Amino acid sequence: MSDLALDAVVDLDVPGPTINRHLYGQFAEHLGRCVYEGFWVGEDSPVPHEGGIRLDVVEALRELRVPNLRWPGGCFADSYHWRDGVGPREDRPRIANVHWGDVVEDNAFGTHEFLALCELLRTEPYVSANVGSGTVQETADWVEYLTRDDDAPMARLRREHGRGEPWPVTFFGLGNEPWGCGGNLRADQYASLARLHSTYARDLSGNTLQRVAAGANEDDYAWTETLMKQVSQRLGDEEPAPLFQAVSFHYYTIPGTWGAKGSATDFDHDTYWTTMRKAHRVRALIRGHSAVMDAYDPNARVALALDEWGTWFDVEPGTEPGFLYQQNTMRDALVAAVHFDAFHDNARRLRLANVAQVVNVLQAMVLTEGACMLRTPTFHAFAMSAGHQDASALAVHDVASRGTRAVDGTDLPTVSTSASVKDGSVLVSLTNLDPAAPARVRVALRGGSVMPDGATVLAAPEGAGSDDAVRAHNTFDAPDAVAPRELTTVSLTTTGAQSTLEATLPPASFATVRLALT
Repeated sequence: MSDLALDAVVDLDVPGPTINRHLYGQFAEHLGRCVYEGFWVGEDSPVPHEGGIRLDVVEALRELRVPNLRWPGGCFADSYHWRDGVGPREDRPRIANVHWGDVVEDNAFGTHEFLALCELLRTEPYVSANVGSGTVQETADWVEYLTRDDDAPMARLRREHGRGEPWPVTFFGLGNEPWGCGGNLRADQYASLARLHSTYARDLSGNTLQRVAAGANEDDYAWTETLMKQVSQRLGDEEPAPLFQAVSFHYYTIPGTWGAKGSATDFDHDTYWTTMRKAHRVRALIRGHSAVMDAYDPNARVALALDEWGTWFDVEPGTEPGFLYQQNTMRDALVAAVHFDAFHDNARRLRLANVAQVVNVLQAMVLTEGACMLRTPTFHAFAMSAGHQDASALAVHDVASRGTRAVDGTDLPTVSTSASVKDGSVLVSLTNLDPAAPARVRVALRGGSVMPDGATVLAAPEGAGSDDAVRAHNTFDAPDAVAPRELTTVSLTTTGAQSTLEATLPPASFATVRLALT
């Protein structure tokens, strides 16, 4: 019996669908310390900033090649009236953020500040409209304010507020979670509103919006079907109506229950494996929603979007419950890696995703405390995977059964993997979920000649025990405790027309191997 946890083959000359860069999107909601103290410190802050936007966070996130940023929510979006956040800051009204901590929001960070942030990040904006408590006129006016380039009323107002040129806006969300905080609507009720708001979210002055219909909670496939019926005249419709260009769904990895989700750092091995099982569930959910969409749209004209995903644990002790501040461990990085592989394998239909959230909230990329900032293990997983953006997916075919572990009645693979090719470079991602043992892997590479171009691994410090391997995290006293390092236990051999990649992955680790086509 082989001791290989993975024995597979990849055909380098059979590229699959493009892995849309927007699968690596981020999410910033007016929630806790994500916007205020995270991105926004104000123009009087001693923290280095540009126009009130803190520069250490911007510089870190540029390393991720963030393709899009979703804002202002989330639940906050369906309580947000955009006119409250434009014009002189001293004249902006104060409102209550009833969703997250019931704190007072002073609207210092609004439309202009968000678009300035996108420009600093060199990313594309994903703006979510207020469908729940807003009006169709608000939606129409906001789109005009953002994107119209003439003397129309909202374009003129934008100029009065200091911005002459319109902004290029890529994605426009039609509300958020209408089945819950966005209105507690039925699918048919929301479908009617989505059609209405979509109609008035017009393409103006050469800007083309990708309208995203707010979709299902987890496995509510009936919700997806209701939305697809709005754009498809019949089953197998080859040209769906252009009311919206994507349908979303949301899925969070929660090891416990909604009321007791579990600690971000203090968990046992059973809880760890349950977390991995639930992370793997995203693959089945993507395929389920894709199957429904395929029935109505076989050519995949309408994209599937997972515009909220990530781990969700109990907040850190002593912090405001409504701020959703949690630490970020190697467990979180491995959850991200499992999601990336699922995204790559389903790239034909899934073309937009947003992890929740970028700073100080849930599965954050960076954490801040005063003038200090640190990169989390999840940040490093994103950075190591940036080469997959806009690459062609390469199918990984198993030639033998993968190693598995029985988890909650399910045989869970202990190794996850995916691969892609772009611009003469191959990137192979390899994840060992087992915190107690290393994993030997072998991948045969056919259909092209390759040379090694470097290998990187993210794992707990060498010598860490199995508990420490998955609980390892960065703190402001030790911001680089978990950081990428060179993977030395990797080799590439070539025999005839085939190369073979072999590696030994440390326990609870995520690795990327780069190969150059020759």
